[in-house]
Amino acid sequence: MTPEKNFMVSTSPHIWKGKSSRSIMNTVALTLILPAGASIYYFGIRAICIISAAILSSIVTEYAIKKLRGRKFVMDGSALVTGLLLALTLPPTLPIWMVVIGSVFAIAIVKEAFGGLGYNIFNPALGGRAFLSICFAREMSTWSLPTYFSLSTDAITTATPLAMDIADKTAMYKDLLIGNIGGSMGETCAILIIIGGIILISVNIITWHLPICYIGTVALFSFILGEDPVFSVLAGGLMLGAFFMATDYVTSPITNWGKVIFGVGAGIMTVVIRLFGGMPEGVCYSILFMNALTPLIDRYIKPTPYGFQKESAK
Repeated sequence: MTPEKNFMVSTSPHIWKGKSSRSIMNTVALTLILPAGASIYYFGIRAICIISAAILSSIVTEYAIKKLRGRKFVMDGSALVTGLLLALTLPPTLPIWMVVIGSVFAIAIVKEAFGGLGYNIFNPALGGRAFLSICFAREMSTWSLPTYFSLSTDAITTATPLAMDIADKTAMYKDLLIGNIGGSMGETCAILIIIGGIILISVNIITWHLPICYIGTVALFSFILGEDPVFSVLAGGLMLGAFFMATDYVTSPITNWGKVIFGVGAGIMTVVIRLFGGMPEGVCYSILFMNALTPLIDRYIKPTPYGFQKESAK
């Protein structure tokens, strides 16, 4: 008689590749240091205050909600990533108390109200940003020019590049790449966001399907509609959204073809909102809309199990 053993029964997949939720979140957080560092360089003490407030309030809110629900609080890094991502989507002039409200909403409503990590329908950081945009439209659309690493909290307001008529496109391309423009804190240095995205792809945290299809669709659709495709790709929050938000495991499709559909749909919606909507940017709402369609995409885009054949249409 062999001694009885305890077995764990769980849903597929059953093969573990050694990547836990904590290690994945820590890797994402490390790559986000690049755009976060750029935001601190360009916007100084104001960026430090917003990032710190967003991260701290996100972690405290998750801890409080877990205690209220009678659940164990585990520092898996998801609240840290949510707070950091939310901070990078905000203008550097936003009051700290608004940052805290956005972080609380992102964690308490968008994430924990649906059951916590793995159960939320929408990306928490983008949900928090959308909430702030609705509640505080003027403050969320007030941008400032880079002050570089300054201790001053004063700022010179300006329009985001998507709302400006740019004459010298070559100079603007350079400014967009290095971050010498006005805009949200983490959206002003495209080159560092691209580097962070490449790192995530190279270590197999994300795949190329969704971000490349998203960015490529924005470029192609902008070109078809007579817009500058390079400017459309580099300006706004497209890079940050494509590499760090649209690729969220919980709110994006699980199959590669599903990711392609997600990216194409989000890309088309981004361009439509930018050109025909009432706001200059459409990345946030396009990703949230596709988040809502993710369960439907996963339902109809299914891989064929090994040994089975797809049913022929009758």
